[in-house]
Amino acid sequence: MLRIRIRDKTRMEVEIVSFTCQGNRNCNEDVLGQWNDGRFVACLVADGAGGHGGGGVAAAIARSSVLGGFATSPGLDADNLRRLLKQANLDVVARQAEGGRLVAMHSTIVLAALDLYENEFAWAHVGDSRAYLFRGGALARRTTDHSVVQQMVNGGLLDEETARLHPQHSVLMSALGLRNEHELNITVSECVSLQEGDALLLCSDGVWGSLGDACLLQTLQSSNNPKQWIEQIDAQVRACTKSDQDNYTAIALWVRPEHMKEQEEVTRLQS
Repeated sequence: MLRIRIRDKTRMEVEIVSFTCQGNRNCNEDVLGQWNDGRFVACLVADGAGGHGGGGVAAAIARSSVLGGFATSPGLDADNLRRLLKQANLDVVARQAEGGRLVAMHSTIVLAALDLYENEFAWAHVGDSRAYLFRGGALARRTTDHSVVQQMVNGGLLDEETARLHPQHSVLMSALGLRNEHELNITVSECVSLQEGDALLLCSDGVWGSLGDACLLQTLQSSNNPKQWIEQIDAQVRACTKSDQDNYTAIALWVRPEHMKEQEEVTRLQS
């Protein structure tokens, strides 16, 4: 479990806690990553697939490509975020050419980018790894999967809960590793203002597919900090683990004013 605090010049603090778990699979093909320079923050989760460990390679390539590209040119511009994911797709395809276990590898990805000077964020994704924004104790928005069952939901054939449990829930319509670039579906959000108390969650389908949106909100509402939230998510997934439990990975980002940290320090000194 990784825990990071980043403080910006406006005295608003972002606390980041993350974890990844193998589940009941032979290996963990999920990866997570983060980068920051004090102003810009980039966090991502990638979920690889393709057999024989190739998915883990695809996810690692995606992480290196996106975070490296963001570090070179940080920003929330939609064209920039789209370019990063397009380049990651090209990098995965280039490694597929080596053949063997890599030929069919692919990966989802979800990226959240924050500008702590402007107090804004945006996200971009391919596949069914998700980003959530919780605000005021409620789910404010989340990404929409590029999957077969999501198309069924969009068409009114399934509701969200039925889709989560559908046997084809993991069949993707788009992922990094598509040789035909025109088939690659990249969704990029507009910039959204960060507010004190906002909680962002990035996760692979091993998390949301096991718990559902209502449970994610419930665990948030019963947590006092992102570490507790991540621990509760992990415990809930373990409690409902199936024999074929997928890898599961999450990054929690909490936005809070500096005075909350000062109050915590006073409480610790007094206790």
